[in-house]
Amino acid sequence: MRCSPRRLRTGVTLLSLAALLVSGCSAAGSTSSAGSTAVAALVALPRATPSALSPYYGQKLSWRSCGVPGFECATMKAPLDYAQPGAGDVRLAVARKKATGRGKRLGSLLVNPGGPGGSAVGYLQQYAGIGYPAEVRARYDMVAVDPRGVARSEPVECLGGRAMDAYTQTDTTPDDPRETGELVDAYKEFAEGCGAHEPRLLRHVSTVEAARDMDILRAVLGDAKLTYVGASYGTFLGATYAGLFPERVGRLVLDGAMDPSLPARQLNLDQTAGFETAFQSFAKDCVRQPDCPLGGKGTTPAKVGENLKAFFRKLDAHPIPTGDPDGRRLGEALATTGVIAAMYDESTWAQLRESLTSAMKENDGAGLLVLSDSYYERDADGRYANLMAANAAVNCLDLPAAFTRPDQVEKALPSFEKASPVFGEGLAWASLSCAYWPVKPTGEPHRIEAKGAAPIVVVGTTRDPATPYRWAQSLAAQLASGRLLTYVGDGHTAYGRGSACIDSTINTYLLRGTPPTSKKRCS
Repeated sequence: MRCSPRRLRTGVTLLSLAALLVSGCSAAGSTSSAGSTAVAALVALPRATPSALSPYYGQKLSWRSCGVPGFECATMKAPLDYAQPGAGDVRLAVARKKATGRGKRLGSLLVNPGGPGGSAVGYLQQYAGIGYPAEVRARYDMVAVDPRGVARSEPVECLGGRAMDAYTQTDTTPDDPRETGELVDAYKEFAEGCGAHEPRLLRHVSTVEAARDMDILRAVLGDAKLTYVGASYGTFLGATYAGLFPERVGRLVLDGAMDPSLPARQLNLDQTAGFETAFQSFAKDCVRQPDCPLGGKGTTPAKVGENLKAFFRKLDAHPIPTGDPDGRRLGEALATTGVIAAMYDESTWAQLRESLTSAMKENDGAGLLVLSDSYYERDADGRYANLMAANAAVNCLDLPAAFTRPDQVEKALPSFEKASPVFGEGLAWASLSCAYWPVKPTGEPHRIEAKGAAPIVVVGTTRDPATPYRWAQSLAAQLASGRLLTYVGDGHTAYGRGSACIDSTINTYLLRGTPPTSKKRCS
């Protein structure tokens, strides 16, 4: 199974820790969606381009063939530090597939699959550039840029393959002080590895900086306004763009939306509950199938969860073989990741049942290891993409850490376990990872209003595991021109996942500029 490139993944923490950079925010407070904390709204940047940035906005891209038929690639320069444009550049990988139709070209359509850390260029070449609706590809040049620190754009690096193998197998449900210390040591080792690679780059991989890079690309491509489809974390990136450059917003689709007004701990707690919601749907479906290893017909979802937790505890004490040539065995950490990976898309539930059956009844962990490896983007040769490193680099810069000490996690365990009896404990401890990051966070929770922007379509799925539906509701309410489009169903994100209603609504918006009403619901 190959992980969907549109997933919100959290590599290091398995959780999204998105936030807004504090620069560019006003001191005027407003009430967050959580209702308990006043947060400032992101303020638009001046409309006029600063003279120091003119060379970047005026650059010409040199397009070349990049090995995939029909696609061109180029390298774009952006200032490493927007406060000091002359102090060094970052080189960003860009790819495009030109419009294929004979009708009037509508401009460029920029896509981002999420993460943070997902390769937008890879997503374009493997899916969007060939899998988006033909009528959309006919009218738009399909374009992607890997954000700074990601994949082809000066990637952040942390640990080598063997060290990463050890890291992904670290026990995230410590049973005693010794195991807690081992988990903390693993987080510190990962953070130190990232800091040793390129400490200056780590200070400049924020979402605000990536959004500003997108505006340079918009100008370089010759578009007066940005047309954009962002999924998962890509919605936070797109919303940030809208907040900074509202007058340059064209047609924006934010699918699987995030809520930028929430602090890291609340985001993590919400997402923990989201995975529990998805697991409940899986459990109900599983017991109706003849091959469900977690219970038969009539078994309650709660009992299914208890059975899975018991299996995880067994693996914690006695990992099982996987047949992996590098000798990895399936312990609780890798098994949990494999199950979480299958929660993103209901089409993988059958594979999960098969993998759990092999592990629970045949002592063969190969199937769950495949799911876990695909989630972490580990290839058959033991090499990891930079997803986990980039994910941590952006998340830990964008928001203050959810927890800074192990005792804080211990106090919060009851709330996480209430949110998800199955995943809560592990996801609570995973939220500690940013506490040891080598670069101090520069962002805090903020609202995004984007006053003056054209209508922005915010898509929410009611049983989305990774970006809970209420996040979409909140973002749509924050945006002055937000239009909420609801998909009643399972899985992460909605566009291009089988709903004719969702697809036709978004296609109409992209092609004709006609947004849906905020009460439109699809199933």
